[in-house]
Amino acid sequence: MTPTPNNFVVVERGAAPLILSMPHVGVGLPAEFENRFVSPWLARRDADWHVDQLYAFGRDLGATIVRTIVSRSVIDLNRDPSGASLYPGQATTGLCPTETFDGEPLYRPGEAPDETDIAERRAIWFGPYHWVLTREIERLKAVHAKVVVYDCHSIRSVIPRLFPGELPQFNIGTNSGASCDAGLRAAVEEPCAASGLGHVVDGRFKGGWITRHYGRPLGGVHAIQMELAIRGYLREPEIVDEGNWPVAFDPQFAAPMTTVLRQVLEGALAFAKG
Repeated sequence: MTPTPNNFVVVERGAAPLILSMPHVGVGLPAEFENRFVSPWLARRDADWHVDQLYAFGRDLGATIVRTIVSRSVIDLNRDPSGASLYPGQATTGLCPTETFDGEPLYRPGEAPDETDIAERRAIWFGPYHWVLTREIERLKAVHAKVVVYDCHSIRSVIPRLFPGELPQFNIGTNSGASCDAGLRAAVEEPCAASGLGHVVDGRFKGGWITRHYGRPLGGVHAIQMELAIRGYLREPEIVDEGNWPVAFDPQFAAPMTTVLRQVLEGALAFAKG
């Protein structure tokens, strides 16, 4: 589906005090941008592939799901809208990325977004997504003392430009404890630790702008990010290229990861309700 300002945010409302935010599952390229990229495949490669399918069970738990269909290469909905880096001194991608995770140029010569272009994208795509997310938080806060915003992400397991070696399967971000209560961190971490699949808290990924912006524990909004290494739920090839990526989602292959994530979300809900 081609994203437009009228269709790019998808909301599935639940009644439980849990919101699943999915800002990077979109792979849609607006028609006016598609020819500016080096290739449509490159502009889609770094998506959080199939994360919406991986967390589909969240509907059964009563979670609200907020996701987008627009590619992060158009605008990254999990970056500081001012353009400030979330990880000063470390390689990362910006609000309107001009390169891939691996450092390859995304745009054809002369087609990279300028300040005017970035401001327009912020108004058309960034602002509305966060308006919706804010409204959903307010809706649930009106009936629950505590609400958990669980930011869903995934990334390829090996990206030398961003991190050394192979990434642990579960990467939990709490902005060094500032975005949520220690009880939520424990509820999320314990199933990951028990799985034996490898986890870290506030390692390379401490939480993006969504976690840092919305996490206000004293106000009853607890935000936490989960960055998954893609090999945990997809048959990730050793070398990703246009001929083998993305791979299809296989629920059976993803079942062990799904089991742990269900325990994670059940723990987050128990924290919110308790």
